[in-house]
Amino acid sequence: MTENIAVIIVAGGRGSRMGGQIPKQFLPLGGKPILIHTLERFIQTLPQAEIIVTLPEEEFGRWQEIVRQYKMEGTHRVAPGGDTRFASVRNALDMLTPCDMVLIHDGVRPLVSKNLIHRTIHTAQQFDTAIPVTEPVDSFRIVTKIESSEPIFSVKSEPFDRNRLRAVQTPQAFRYELLKQAYDTPYDPAFTDDASVVERLGHHITLCEGERHNLKITTPTDLVLAEALLLWKKDSHTISTNAADA
Repeated sequence: MTENIAVIIVAGGRGSRMGGQIPKQFLPLGGKPILIHTLERFIQTLPQAEIIVTLPEEEFGRWQEIVRQYKMEGTHRVAPGGDTRFASVRNALDMLTPCDMVLIHDGVRPLVSKNLIHRTIHTAQQFDTAIPVTEPVDSFRIVTKIESSEPIFSVKSEPFDRNRLRAVQTPQAFRYELLKQAYDTPYDPAFTDDASVVERLGHHITLCEGERHNLKITTPTDLVLAEALLLWKKDSHTISTNAADA
């Protein structure tokens, strides 16, 4: 595994779709803030990595209090979040010490596993880029014309082969120099994630297997699911530990 790895945890948003007064990255999950879970995953998996967390500047004080509470001072640095994800990542990149590889992860994906982190790194070591993806289980239709904005509306649509679709997750991993070059590109609203920025250079993006429980918490329903998954993972670990001790 590459020794010189850096991690950017993107938590620069305000979480408007969650509907509360507290940004979603600070909401409690299993008794502690979502972002603390995420940070702990990377500290435990990559203890030597440089870690940068991006946050809205107005939330720096709140985060400092949380970090003190959970005794995580000195584990990371904080970069100001921008108006877009692109701007937040660029701000973090400007703070990073040059390294071999950079992982970029959503701050509100707190259930990312060590195996997925290592799998993404291993893939990027071979191909310079790696993004984890999962295969969809739903059926899909492409809407070609919307004739009403009501909850029940008439549309023209056609089926789409779901075997051609993949749901994109994080962490996304890239060679440092490649990522730096990509983020010298002017911002384009068409950028949907870090892979799309790198792809603008004409570089191939390599896919690796993601995990369905690597949930991005965006809505209140997601938070309920994450709580259940966290409890399930704890129960599974307890069962496996007891079995090993038997």
